[in-house]
Amino acid sequence: MQGKIACANVLSDLYAMGVSECDNMLMLLGVSLDLTHKERHVVTPMMIKGFADLASEAGCSVNGGQTVLNPWIIIGGVASSVCSDEEYIMPDQAVAGDVLVLTKAIGTQIAVNVHQWLEEPDKWTKVNGVISREEAESAYQAAMKSMARLNRSGAKLMKKYSAHAATDVTGFGIKGHANNLAEFQKASVSFKLHTLPIIAKMAACAKACADKCLNFKLVEGFSAETSGGLLIAMPADQAQGFCEEIELTDGCAAWVIGDVVAGDKTADIAENPKIIEV
Repeated sequence: MQGKIACANVLSDLYAMGVSECDNMLMLLGVSLDLTHKERHVVTPMMIKGFADLASEAGCSVNGGQTVLNPWIIIGGVASSVCSDEEYIMPDQAVAGDVLVLTKAIGTQIAVNVHQWLEEPDKWTKVNGVISREEAESAYQAAMKSMARLNRSGAKLMKKYSAHAATDVTGFGIKGHANNLAEFQKASVSFKLHTLPIIAKMAACAKACADKCLNFKLVEGFSAETSGGLLIAMPADQAQGFCEEIELTDGCAAWVIGDVVAGDKTADIAENPKIIEV
């Protein structure tokens, strides 16, 4: 699964520009020195297989890379494609009147942490008043499935529905990525986020943790995401069609989560955003 998530994450750099075909992939793998010889021979092939399997699903192959010994396990890579000007979408064309669409729910960081806490009683007590063990397991599985899902369908549909700009939500929280995208626009616009689709129970867990001095700031947009969805600015009259088609194609929803307005190239989340549990 870690290999699949890493592959999906790498490919999203292309997908965020509307490039749905990858010509070449390299895989970078750090094998932990803390693993025993036997563990390395079990874990490493599984990670490589996960990465290669998802690359195959994306219609490309892994043609090289580098493997090193490292204090901890890491996996990543590089994806590249040779394109004409008509085959990609520069992420700088958003205009006032556009809406913002998100193709995956947020909350992956908290879902993974809460799942780990199932084996750490002192930490589990931070959230056991708002989530059951079964719900924690379900949220974890939802997060894994989401992170391992390719953003390829979204990339293909960006052209069909006249997207003006996009970024993949991975590394920072949703607000950080929205702010970076807003700063890059040619027009003087700002992004106003009014809705947050969140993995079920993760908003409640975030609040419970904040009450106990561990603040992920999920609803404020700061909780880090890994291999998240595409955040896309597109014409308001195109958004419904995009969301309907991506759900038909991938079996997963997308949501209109904000508006592009005249402004100073910043992004903000409403004080009390609408929360959609996913």
